[in-house]
Amino acid sequence: MEDRLLIKIAMEAREKSYSPYSKFKVGAAVYTKSGKVFTGCNIESASYSPTICAERVAFAKCISEGYRDIEKIAVVGSEVKTSFPCGVCRQFMLEFGKDIKVICARSIDSYEVYTLSQLLPHSFGPEDLN
Repeated sequence: MEDRLLIKIAMEAREKSYSPYSKFKVGAAVYTKSGKVFTGCNIESASYSPTICAERVAFAKCISEGYRDIEKIAVVGSEVKTSFPCGVCRQFMLEFGKDIKVICARSIDSYEVYTLSQLLPHSFGPEDLN
C-alpha cells in the first residue's frame, strides 16, 4: 500500500477521535505485510491516565485480530505541525519490530518517514530479556 493512501485512512480515523479535553485529534492506520489495515483514534478520559493514543488503539486492534506482521503505521495529528508518536507508543510498537516504518504526517503531501529504531534509539525490547 502506498504511504499516501495509508495517511488518508489515518486522516479518516482521526475524525472519530474522542478528545473533548485536549481537542487534539489523532488518527492512525496500521498496515500489515499480509495486506490488512487497522485504524485507531485517540480516546481521552477525564482522569487522563486511562487515555489511549491512536497508535496503540490501531496496534491493539491489529494484534487482537491475530496479526503481528506489521509493516508500517501512519500517524496524523495536527495539520499545522507534524505529530510524532509519544514515548509510550514508541515503546509499545517496538514490541512488534524495530524496523516498522512510521509515517508521521500533517497531510497527504506533507509527511516524514522513520523506522521505530530511528525514533527510539538504544531501546529496551524483547531481545533484552533473553
